[in-house]
Amino acid sequence: MLYQIIIAGGLVIFLVNLILNLKNLKRPDVDSKVGLEAPLISVMVPARNEEENIKRCLESLQKQDYPNFEILVLDDNSGDSTADIVAGMAAADDRIRLIHGEPLPEDWAGKTFACYQLAKRARGSWLLFVDADTIHEPHMLRSVLDLALKNKASMLSGFPRQLAGTLPLKIVMPLMYFVILGWLPLWWLQRSKTPKPSLAIGQFLLFPRDEYWRIGGHKAVQSRIVEDIWFGIEVSRHGGRHVAVDLSSVVSCNMYRSIRAAWRGLGKSIYAIVDMSPLGLCGLLVAAAFFYIGPFFWLWRGFFVNDTSILWRVVVGFQVIVIFLIRWLVDNRFKEPAGSVCFQPLGFLFLYSNVVYSAIRYLVGAGVSWKERVYGGEESVVK
Repeated sequence: MLYQIIIAGGLVIFLVNLILNLKNLKRPDVDSKVGLEAPLISVMVPARNEEENIKRCLESLQKQDYPNFEILVLDDNSGDSTADIVAGMAAADDRIRLIHGEPLPEDWAGKTFACYQLAKRARGSWLLFVDADTIHEPHMLRSVLDLALKNKASMLSGFPRQLAGTLPLKIVMPLMYFVILGWLPLWWLQRSKTPKPSLAIGQFLLFPRDEYWRIGGHKAVQSRIVEDIWFGIEVSRHGGRHVAVDLSSVVSCNMYRSIRAAWRGLGKSIYAIVDMSPLGLCGLLVAAAFFYIGPFFWLWRGFFVNDTSILWRVVVGFQVIVIFLIRWLVDNRFKEPAGSVCFQPLGFLFLYSNVVYSAIRYLVGAGVSWKERVYGGEESVVK
């Protein structure tokens, strides 16, 4: 019984932390104003084999109501029609520039090298890196720049809306924000007087130009697969202010189009986390089992297998209710499909399997594949 009370108490703490996070996460304002001299923003899109996404991304950027921006797209040695699509759009819109990527050096990860090449060609006083599978509302640039200026951000990132087209993806994708916002005290990290790493999501990274180069640009994270996490660390280490915001009203992302792609993409990130801290990941894995899977198991045993007391059933039932409440609050905020909450245990089993698979690959030195490249230990490219 004591164990169940401890689990219930922990879930309540997660719920309170989530509520504080949601309350303190700032949102871009559709009524934001642009000053008399709108600074040039360089919007940069690294693209490798993105023929399914790049046109929609660029079309949404072309519709921005901000008066002063350029769009740079780097074709990172794609094997599909990505470059041709961008070239056609650039011919009709002089705000778009196509850059052909250089061969990847051995000591760089693919995306970081692509972004570094883009930054060297950018002319803007603000540098915005977005993924090719993102879609942007017309007021995105105007409203996000306003947030960055008001918060004196050295780097602004945050939470785009994650789109999911199939039922398996609708089960798995919402779990990312569910775990992050329940566990990570963003409300405290961002209020701290001393700079602390917050949360960066690589789908959207905005820097003042001087701050980007002061911390070393993408060269500071050149070999990292999860460069966004390391950027947060580097910004903090250099005394900069890292701001995370709710971007769901202005940016959406179609990160994966199939559950197989999700398996490979999440596996890439988990592999990199294993490389950073194997013990830390094990600890998170155990905690997730106790707090997010255990209550469903005990609820089933208490009602259908064992003859347990009414109080025990009430406590375990309370745990499950709190889990569903946390999930509902996150799904409602980020416009996730409501029905997927019913499959919560299945989603966590998927994540667990992926963690185990990625950890085994790390231990045997098999590396991880992403965008037709294989990364080995310490996230360096092996082929």
